[in-house]
Amino acid sequence: MAQNKMKQIRIEKVTVNIGVGAVGQEVEKAVKLLEKMTGGNAVKTQSRQEAQGFGMREGLDIGAKVTIRGDDAEEFLEYVFEANDDQITASSFDTQGNFSLGVSEYINMPNLKYDPDLGMIGFDVAVTLERPGYRVQKRKNAETISDDHRISPEEAQEFVQDRFGVEVV
Repeated sequence: MAQNKMKQIRIEKVTVNIGVGAVGQEVEKAVKLLEKMTGGNAVKTQSRQEAQGFGMREGLDIGAKVTIRGDDAEEFLEYVFEANDDQITASSFDTQGNFSLGVSEYINMPNLKYDPDLGMIGFDVAVTLERPGYRVQKRKNAETISDDHRISPEEAQEFVQDRFGVEVV
């Protein structure tokens, strides 16, 4: 029995983020690492509000991120899961079926070697899942997506287990 094509889950995008929290050379290192890791163009993220206690003002570069889509996203996720011993916690999944995880040091990735110019940097990975038809809610005259078409955390966990062989703990 074939499953309904509109119910199949797919990866919309993978966002890799390094939040440095400081201004200057550390942000440049984060950009360099993200571009080396993903092969994409990194974008600097800016502070949105002033935090005098941390010496921050609005508009300063305090991190970097890259968005990966398609086959590159799946390939990158395989490396991330391998760096996390092919495990993910159930609490990593949100109510929409998306999930996030972190890698404490980039050298845990199987395809990367230590670079003394970069030092030790960790990063976060956010994965957005979708079904065909999700684009409808992004239109100008947006229609809502019905509850039975949304991805539940349980469905997302099953998708990750089947697609990547990851254990949800």
